[in-house]
Amino acid sequence: MTVPVPAPISDGDRERVAELLQRACGDGRLTLEEFSVRVGAVWAAEDASELAKAYDGVAPTPVVGSSRTVDRVITVFSQTTRRGRWRLRDRRLGTYTVFGQTELDLRHLATGEDVVEITGSCVFGQLQVIVPEGVEVDLTGVSVFSARDMRLAAVPRLPGTPEIRVRVTTWFGNVEVISARPALPGQ
Repeated sequence: MTVPVPAPISDGDRERVAELLQRACGDGRLTLEEFSVRVGAVWAAEDASELAKAYDGVAPTPVVGSSRTVDRVITVFSQTTRRGRWRLRDRRLGTYTVFGQTELDLRHLATGEDVVEITGSCVFGQLQVIVPEGVEVDLTGVSVFSARDMRLAAVPRLPGTPEIRVRVTTWFGNVEVISARPALPGQ
């Protein structure tokens, strides 16, 4: 009795499934974090069944969440938090914090972009950006009497995930970029 040997999968097969996942992320059917995990499984798949499992269960239509797109977050003498499922209008997000605190959790962000740019300013305030583990981040911008902190997990970059570029001018404030594991439901 011979045991059937699964046929090897090609890089082209992997790229096709990764593209389908990217499209699903752009449509809002997957969050950035879900996309990161699934595309990692695509590149780790050893046979066609593992490759199919990486796409299995992707919703055919967008799931419930914020259908309103966001292109800027303005915080003045207050606190703003963007968590859960939300989507960008395009690849750029402007953030302006003055005497306040802004938290942008990108782990459930819906986007199909290859690059996400967060630009703006933080004056006498704090900006925190949370990204999924395995996403490449670049933190730049002018910093005067301020602190910058980037703490990313020491994990390999997941192929197909977008690059996050944070370019914020900071005066007397703090800018922090951290990576975190998937959030539990309700967090």
